[in-house]
Amino acid sequence: MGEAVEIMFGNGFPEIHKDTSPMQTLHSNQQDCHWYEETIDDDLKWSFALNSVLHTGTSEYQEIALLDTKHFGKVLVIDGKMQSAERDEFIYHECLIHPALLFHPNPKTVFIMGGGEGSAAREILKHKTIEKVVMCDIDQEVVDFCRRFLTVNSEAFCSKKLELVIKDAKAELEKREETFDIIVGDLADPVEGGPCYQLYTKSFYQNILKPKLSPNGIFVTQAGPAGIFTHKEVFTSIYNTMKQVFKHVKAYTAHVPSFADTWGWVMASDQEFEVEVNEIDKRIEERVKGELMYLNAPSFLSAATLNKTISLALEKETEVYSEENARFIHGHGVAYRHT
Repeated sequence: MGEAVEIMFGNGFPEIHKDTSPMQTLHSNQQDCHWYEETIDDDLKWSFALNSVLHTGTSEYQEIALLDTKHFGKVLVIDGKMQSAERDEFIYHECLIHPALLFHPNPKTVFIMGGGEGSAAREILKHKTIEKVVMCDIDQEVVDFCRRFLTVNSEAFCSKKLELVIKDAKAELEKREETFDIIVGDLADPVEGGPCYQLYTKSFYQNILKPKLSPNGIFVTQAGPAGIFTHKEVFTSIYNTMKQVFKHVKAYTAHVPSFADTWGWVMASDQEFEVEVNEIDKRIEERVKGELMYLNAPSFLSAATLNKTISLALEKETEVYSEENARFIHGHGVAYRHT
């Protein structure tokens, strides 16, 4: 298969390899190809052929890379984990944003925890009822280079409805006096030493986040991998943690090709999610500017219909996410590696 040579990204960050084997030449029709390699687990890796490396760096909080891949276009990688890929990010972001906004009777204000690339804000701003979006990301460097390179979100960043705050979302929510119709957790996955895991805990949901929701308010968060082999990493514990704080909790999943897995989201409220299937499509038509690429009523119904393995795991989960008893997905953040 030829020799794989590490050419960059030390200190625990995923590697980029150079493969000049005849097999690689045959498949890519090139004599020389660079690869990005992500470690999914100790015995499992996921590789992408690259056109170029657009940006690499280490901020105060995270290791960051923006790569131009042959198959998925531009991809954002934080702390060694794929966060978003140009060709299929619409799946992740439509699933994260639109169900909560469509189940709410009249959403006007939204607070995004994280979301520095701007895609969550872009999807929210498609809704005609929206008056204000606060996007609070801890990492100025992530926001800056996403604004520079991810031009698909330029309009969202320039919107007068968007208030961009560079700060820890926990501290920002705590100090704000207003409430929000929707709060979105568009956070990096909880990795040991990363900046986000405390925003998945019961104490945060109960003491800081929930009081900032308006009546009829809905909280939705990305909840990590939710596949047959990966759902117990964090998905089931995040779901169970939210059940301790909110009266009504709904989990749903979708396959995201660039993540090499099924992904999970969980939304929660003290009001029931009572919208009929036909009403969802009606609200999309009435409320959303432009066409959605992935989500409609049947696809959401399918996403919320979980297979037997996942359903039973959610039902039987007993662990509650806390600072002292946190689950992490494979990998480590900057803080862990610098200790």
